[in-house]
Amino acid sequence: MRLTPPLDRGQHLIPETKPKPGFIISPMKILFDFLPIALFFGMFKYAENHRDWAAGIATEWLGFMVAGGVVGPSEAPVLLATVVVILATLGQILWLKASGRKIDTMLWVSLGLVTLLGGATIYFHSEDFIKWKPTVLYWVMGGALLIGQLVFKKNGIQKIMGAQMSLPDAIWQRVNLSWVAFFAVMGFLNLWVAYSFSTSTWVNFKLFGGLGLMFAFVAVQAIYLNKYIKPDSAP
Repeated sequence: MRLTPPLDRGQHLIPETKPKPGFIISPMKILFDFLPIALFFGMFKYAENHRDWAAGIATEWLGFMVAGGVVGPSEAPVLLATVVVILATLGQILWLKASGRKIDTMLWVSLGLVTLLGGATIYFHSEDFIKWKPTVLYWVMGGALLIGQLVFKKNGIQKIMGAQMSLPDAIWQRVNLSWVAFFAVMGFLNLWVAYSFSTSTWVNFKLFGGLGLMFAFVAVQAIYLNKYIKPDSAP
């Protein structure tokens, strides 16, 4: 199967196989992209239910990195989860590199953002920085697709999916712009959830809401584009 556009975690490349009729994305690609988010979720939930333990561990491990040197029980869960997502994203890159696979550009961008904003979250004891990370990444991806189409006359989605489908240029432009719109909406939605609800709710949305909306969007697009997929000529 071909690859979907890269995601928040991204999260980012798995081996390609020959395209099969009826599919335009690899579910494993999406799950691979969301792995750091799943680990972030797991650590946050565990630490949230063991706040005193989390505060002790965070102070012992991260005390030298944080302002004041002490991490409180209320902030420890998101700080520990932030460390986990940084390490998980770095681990994805190391695994891809060690296995000889190409590392997607957006995975490097994701690592840079999560390190920068995650580092600020840890040092300043503020979850605001890490909450902005998904939004910035969504908008970078959407912006890259939009600028590519309007300025450089390059269609990023066509480059990814073009081997599977033969579409009129107007349709490719619609598909590309639909991803631009999706990423823009997801960026705003992340901020709305982050600042309208509790951090725990935001963490739930970050995993289940983000993954669910991605699958729903891809499913709708797959139904729309399914008739354009080229059948596999191999026996």
